[in-house]
Amino acid sequence: MRRETSVATAAIVPELRLHLADAALGLWQATEAVLDRIGLPPPYWAFAWPGGQALARYLLDHPATVAGRTVLDFGAGCGIGALAASRAGAARVIAAEIDGFAAAAIRLNAALNGLAIEIATDDVLARPPDAELLLLGDMCYERPLAERATAWARAAAKAGVTVLLADPGRAYRPTEGLDELARYDVPTSLDLEDRTMRETVVWRLTS
Repeated sequence: MRRETSVATAAIVPELRLHLADAALGLWQATEAVLDRIGLPPPYWAFAWPGGQALARYLLDHPATVAGRTVLDFGAGCGIGALAASRAGAARVIAAEIDGFAAAAIRLNAALNGLAIEIATDDVLARPPDAELLLLGDMCYERPLAERATAWARAAAKAGVTVLLADPGRAYRPTEGLDELARYDVPTSLDLEDRTMRETVVWRLTS
């Protein structure tokens, strides 16, 4: 099979090296073939999505946000947010991902960068996050997930957890209880998006 992934850096996060897909369609088809299932969702773990890149950029530029703290990266995908948190000085970093392929990708990317990342593959939305800082990057693309994750994150914020949400204009981003922290233009691929640039905002969820 033609190689579908290679080591690369995300557009606005050159500090981190990642195993990323060369193209979406071929890897998507290969994943369906391996699992013998048709109609699987895209291999989200094989791309550095705008929200993840924006979160990573913010954390690397503002290391005091994570220094000495326990960080949980929800829906971590390729792990870029978790990796940035670890690189920026977090005491402990947990990448939450229920997709087995994503968990494997995070392990590979952590090893590639020489960083320590714990991986949680259970449904972390079923309990309060065991962290002082919660990251949600690009998680508002689907209504059921966005609503459940936002409610969970709001409860965490009320309990004193710092919650950072990065979003490039997805349909189900919450519109209230947000403080803007930073804004980035993230190059994207027409293989994945409907444009070549996504303005992505990092917000702090207040409650």
